[in-house]
Amino acid sequence: MGAEAMSPAPAPAAALRPALPGDVPVLASILRESIFGLTGEDYDEDQQEAWAAVSDEGTLAERLADRLTLVATRDGEPVGFVALADNKLVDMLYVHPDVAGEGVATLLCDAIEKLATARGAKTLSVDASDTALSLFKKRGYVAKSRNTVQREGVWLGNTTMEKTLVP
Repeated sequence: MGAEAMSPAPAPAAALRPALPGDVPVLASILRESIFGLTGEDYDEDQQEAWAAVSDEGTLAERLADRLTLVATRDGEPVGFVALADNKLVDMLYVHPDVAGEGVATLLCDAIEKLATARGAKTLSVDASDTALSLFKKRGYVAKSRNTVQREGVWLGNTTMEKTLVP
């Protein structure tokens, strides 16, 4: 066989759609899988457990209720999501570990930045986890402050970053 025959097929393209109330269980699962599957180099098990408390379905549903939330899908199945709060804060960005590095986070960020710009936002901010810091840096977000937040009695670090949007 030639090299072309042995190379893996490209991942199917992701599609976007608005989040629906019935998505909460799968979004909670993506959030948990993302935390436990992608953040181990930056956060210890206690920190991951405390962070994952936000994946409680009731808590997540309440948090997403007043946010513009987009869901990325592959073959009709959700694989990631992003939430925009008050048209100025990227509040949540999570991608399932199975599709990490395949452009899903970029697709979600591109869309939410375009929507915020269309709605009149001049800047967007994010409290980026240490794991997501490089993604946001590559997208033109600039670090403004280093933070420590307490969740479930455990301290976690993140960085507030901001990006100027170009209409």
